[in-house]
Amino acid sequence: MPVHSSRPSPSVALLELDHPPVNALSLAMRAELEAALTEIDADLAIRAVVLTGRGQAFCAGDDLIEAAGRGEAGLEAIFGFNALMNRVEATRVPIIAAINGFCLGGGLELALACDIRLSSPDAIFTASGVNVGLMASVRRLPRLIGEGPAKALLLTGAPVDAETALIRGLVTGLHKSVVKDALALADRIATRAPLSVEAVKRVVGRPFDERAELTALFHSEDHQSALKSFAVKQTPKFERR
Repeated sequence: MPVHSSRPSPSVALLELDHPPVNALSLAMRAELEAALTEIDADLAIRAVVLTGRGQAFCAGDDLIEAAGRGEAGLEAIFGFNALMNRVEATRVPIIAAINGFCLGGGLELALACDIRLSSPDAIFTASGVNVGLMASVRRLPRLIGEGPAKALLLTGAPVDAETALIRGLVTGLHKSVVKDALALADRIATRAPLSVEAVKRVVGRPFDERAELTALFHSEDHQSALKSFAVKQTPKFERR
């Protein structure tokens, strides 16, 4: 099974890519990842997700050996990959990328489609589209770290280490126990008001109807119960309604 799904805590899902040696995203692996995301969206008990890779890599992008044999179907596979990245980005709950090793090409795009990126100190990042005659990450990377720094990566296809990725804002921190720390962060997110978390994810960086979004949150039971809890110095319990 290329994608392992587990529940380390009641409200947090852990997805682990498992396609040795570098967790390349074959067509079968993509289908399993999309199926896992569909299950997560349908399970309202899940409030946050951690995505990582088993072994020495987070993800090395497309399976280039498989891609070499796709022929003309390869173009549709590229478009399908981009659609999957949009699917990751649109998942109902926040996804934290726990980047444990190589994060290359489409693997970098996968990390960029997540909401938060934590890195191990020995991770390596490469925007490698120009290394294989394609382009990738040309929208998400500039949006995250700025056009100038992004072009330096996108036009050279040169690898950068985790410290450089942190300095440039590609990741938010370096963690020796990156999966453990990502799960702790996911647990924290899972204790926040879920309708609010989902709304924040939905609107950040995108045009949205502020009045409609805030009106819905204002009238939620979670908001009203939070006001009452704070008034009596109690911890609110959020029920996603």
